[in-house]
Amino acid sequence: MNRHLQDSDRRRNYIILAENSYLDGDRKRAIEFYSKALEFKGSKDEDIRILYNMAIIYDELDIPNEAFNTYRKIVQLDDRQAGAFYGMATMYERCGDDEKALEYYFKAVEIDPGYDRAYFYIANIYDEMGNKEKAINYYEKVIRIKPDDYIAYNNLGSIYEEMGDYNKAYIMISKSIELEPYYYKALFNMGVIYKRLGNNEKAIEYYDRSLENEKYSYAYLNKSAIYIEEGRLKECIEVLTEGIKYNPYAEYLYYNRACCYSRLNMVTLAIKDLRKSILLHPKIVDMAVGDEDFNNIKEDERFIALISKNRVFD
Repeated sequence: MNRHLQDSDRRRNYIILAENSYLDGDRKRAIEFYSKALEFKGSKDEDIRILYNMAIIYDELDIPNEAFNTYRKIVQLDDRQAGAFYGMATMYERCGDDEKALEYYFKAVEIDPGYDRAYFYIANIYDEMGNKEKAINYYEKVIRIKPDDYIAYNNLGSIYEEMGDYNKAYIMISKSIELEPYYYKALFNMGVIYKRLGNNEKAIEYYDRSLENEKYSYAYLNKSAIYIEEGRLKECIEVLTEGIKYNPYAEYLYYNRACCYSRLNMVTLAIKDLRKSILLHPKIVDMAVGDEDFNNIKEDERFIALISKNRVFD
């Protein structure tokens, strides 16, 4: 057997060992075997496939620097690999460098104008930056490329809701629900829209539908806010207690329940929940100071001590 065939066989064996290790859940071992495979000469296309697998595993292992470096090796082999630029963009975004993430997402779509996921995350970054017009533009690109992208429709609807254009928001969220009737965020957002339109009954209906599919803390929170507004405090406490069961670190659920307990003059329980909400999110103390829902307990020494201990004055 000549040397080339020996190298090819060894490479193939290491690739098989890597794949089996990955399937067995041993990602680190898979990386070792893929690295061994690359020590033996093979085709460029196969090198690129191996490197993609390694980059994905590094990402799964939460080692973004190694994932990034592996994607960069792919680009060094072939600078027309849109997927590698996309992969590097995701690593930049993961590390909080949105500007560099945008740069690399744009490189991906320059190579592949039909790369809908790259456009999706471009839109998402612009949305988080507060540039709603650009976010809308790029979500619309996603929809043109992938008309069944219910998440893009939902995100567009959410942006329009934030902008106060409830008609467009309703159209987009309706389309999202049409495409995927069980997507909890679209159902939640439809509840938000109905609340904005003054229809509490329909808002609660959609919050409940959202909760049937995901125990989403904000659905519990928004539903509880309606109950507080309507004076349905005991029902509100039931909703919040269920929400806390599924979301034990959601500070605003404890806060709203504290408001209910305060209004019912259940002082000890109100103080307990307020303390928990402040522990989870210290800045919430400033909200409590001016909140009329705590008027019943603001003279209580435990409330005064809790506020004094946690409030930081400029």
